[in-house]
Amino acid sequence: MAQQKPLRVVVTTRLFAPEVGAAAFRLKALVDGLVEQGADVTVITTKLPAGSPDLQVSYTLRRWPVLRDSGGYVRGYIQYLSFDIPAFFRLLATRADVVVSEPPPTTGIVVALSSLLRRRPYVYYAADIWTEALSAMSVPGAVKAAMRAVEGFVLRRAALVLAVSEPVAGKVAAFGVPGARIKVVGNGVDTTVFRPDAPSANAAKRYFVYTGTMSEWQGAGIFIEALGTVREEFPDAEIRFLGQGTDEAHLKDLAATIVPGAVHFGGVVPPEEAAAWIRGAAGALVSIKPGQGYDFAKPTKIYAAAACGTPVVFAGRGDGATLVTENELGIAAGYTTAAVASAMRTLLAEPGLSGPGQSEPGLAATPDQGRAHRIQWALDNASLQASGRLAAGEVLLAGTTTSSP
Repeated sequence: MAQQKPLRVVVTTRLFAPEVGAAAFRLKALVDGLVEQGADVTVITTKLPAGSPDLQVSYTLRRWPVLRDSGGYVRGYIQYLSFDIPAFFRLLATRADVVVSEPPPTTGIVVALSSLLRRRPYVYYAADIWTEALSAMSVPGAVKAAMRAVEGFVLRRAALVLAVSEPVAGKVAAFGVPGARIKVVGNGVDTTVFRPDAPSANAAKRYFVYTGTMSEWQGAGIFIEALGTVREEFPDAEIRFLGQGTDEAHLKDLAATIVPGAVHFGGVVPPEEAAAWIRGAAGALVSIKPGQGYDFAKPTKIYAAAACGTPVVFAGRGDGATLVTENELGIAAGYTTAAVASAMRTLLAEPGLSGPGQSEPGLAATPDQGRAHRIQWALDNASLQASGRLAAGEVLLAGTTTSSP
């Protein structure tokens, strides 16, 4: 009896390891899971910026030139299209049994149309609802409506939508996607990198750390505003921002005005370096600005902090706040300067505690017990490797049993 050929899976993404970003890490975990389960994988992605480290892989990795912004990132409509338009023709010329796409919807529509022409199914990996973020930006209403229509088309035509959480799955269903075609696969971080038993960053002063994307809808300026109050009691307290985003310039201006010299911006750093800064921090800062359409989000920053044993200060409401409170991962402070400042002071005064100031009663523990609790929770609930394997299994099932709707 002839041996069955491996399923051919093509993953299409503008970001892939070793570039730093939640999407890149998530897709690398998916691809690792696919290879582990016997798939023949090809990744179509972008050429790395100059000086990036090499990635040795056991699958086919095709990188192509792309336009990047002044900071070196593939961010903005022109940059997106510089990847998406050529990717359409590359997908037409590539044999596959199933194709995987991530946001933005411009990439999704390219995958959807090429899959329609090639008569093959595709899977959409919904880490979030991309057009929800547009509500927090100065974008014309016609553009918002058009992009939402595109995103809805992409989601409805997918053979399967992978959602990173139940709230995201609910948002996907609101576009008219049947529940049978939505699978929740979870999210997390690489717990071999974000772990407690490695060196911490060297810093002369106590600090809080914010890692990852800085966008308007996250509203991280609340932490800078709170730091001015915190420094009245803890004059050496600082904040370190690691990452990039559309709100970075505003945050720098705000810091220079309110707390000059007390906020440091380190740019995008390798995951290992980010983990070292998280391990040494008094607290990890995470925010979702209320009323921007993103209250359902559960930022990866929460998982990274827990895996390192560091308590979170969450500014906002909704599912992220609930995640922090119910699992005793830190303090869900609400989105006011006074509440955030109170949470930051609590962690400076009682380092390591989930402690007082939570929106609900928290973990009554010594600092070591609180840290151990967060670490164990992350190992049990926030392994990116585990979610990658689960997602890979769903992709393979979709590729073998489903034809494009």
